[in-house]
Amino acid sequence: MKENIDISVDFAGIQLSNPVFTASGTCGYADELADFMDINCLGGFITKSITLKPRKGNATPRIVETDSGMLNAIGLANIGLDAFIEEKLPVIEQLSVPVFVNAAGENIDEYVAVVQRLAAEKAIAGFELNISCPNVAKGGLSFGTDPAQVAEITSTVKKAVGEKVLMVKLSPAVTNIGVIARAAVDAGADALSLVNTFTAMVIDIETGRPVLANRTGGLSGPAIKPIAVHLVNKVYNEVAKDCGIPILGLGGIRTASDAIEFIIAGASAVAVGTANFIEPGCAVKIVEGIEKYCVRKEITNIKELVGSLEVK
Repeated sequence: MKENIDISVDFAGIQLSNPVFTASGTCGYADELADFMDINCLGGFITKSITLKPRKGNATPRIVETDSGMLNAIGLANIGLDAFIEEKLPVIEQLSVPVFVNAAGENIDEYVAVVQRLAAEKAIAGFELNISCPNVAKGGLSFGTDPAQVAEITSTVKKAVGEKVLMVKLSPAVTNIGVIARAAVDAGADALSLVNTFTAMVIDIETGRPVLANRTGGLSGPAIKPIAVHLVNKVYNEVAKDCGIPILGLGGIRTASDAIEFIIAGASAVAVGTANFIEPGCAVKIVEGIEKYCVRKEITNIKELVGSLEVK
């Protein structure tokens, strides 16, 4: 029956061979994972954040492990747009998998500048608008917590993407994520990505000081998965389902079982993040696991699973 299983996904008009992406910030610019897995076996790939100018990021230490997860305060460290185009775009052009560029900035003009430069590149399928990073001193996070600002940046960047898909990455640090999702969709978002990390802190009890130089960082990993699944289901029911907007679900996915939870909750596709640091090839195993699950449950098309949560 395996040959009759279809796990391909139409993600905002982009055809994915399967519903598994890598999550931004955990797998560099594509070539970093080449020794561990064939990236072309995935549904999609999302680069780490790209800003107009290079960023050194926050001071160290900026990563610390926690119970069932990790905190990072990288601060959007990246090589900048020019170096990305010169050094990394040629690598991306060799891939057959759809690639999204995670775009970031300190103001709307910087977001637009990044997107405009890359919108004409055939190797890029779309953009993930990072308006929800919790470990930068200014910029991204404030955009993601205010519906009016979400609408403004989404509509402005949408004009610059041309025919590329615009996916907006949502912050969980809001009173009502459904309101934020609605603002993004009404402003032109083609897809939604959720959730980003949760602001958190770890304290060294010997020194009485925060472990991270930035004091706080973004919590990711298995610890946040149940919350992320809930928020995906909320946005699916309140916004995405009726609008026909696909959701990329992420937050603590390590196994096929985790991924399937997100899909049942309403995600059309999923992204693997923190687990890449533990087992760099796990995303491919998750693809295989999803297919085996569909065979076992006699599901002929992955679309049958999307939003199939049964509530008595």
